[in-house]
Amino acid sequence: QVQLVESGGGLVQPGGSLRLSCAASGRIFSISTNRMGWYRQAPGKQRELVATIFSGGSTDYADSVKGRFTISKVNAKKTAYLQMNSLKPEDTAVYTCFLYSTDEASSYWGQGTQVTVSS
Repeated sequence: QVQLVESGGGLVQPGGSLRLSCAASGRIFSISTNRMGWYRQAPGKQRELVATIFSGGSTDYADSVKGRFTISKVNAKKTAYLQMNSLKPEDTAVYTCFLYSTDEASSYWGQGTQVTVSS
């Protein structure tokens, strides 16, 4: 019913920036009532909730990325964005976006994208 396609991952040097995108499609007319965000997971490490943007527009961040990452959305494009600045090697992980529909009471997931921060 709902598909999420994410993009924007890649290889960057420490201190660099990337912007991840998460576009919703399928049988959905708006993302305005939905919660969206990103998890990340590195090999051998626990999955971490990185950032969330709620239906009212408020945001929440993990302490490890606060002040460096910014989550936003454009409702008309049905797309959320994660701007990642001042990247560190410990940010290296697979980043997977999600959408939680309060109307459907269900979650949807993107395919994941690799972010590698290395010299």
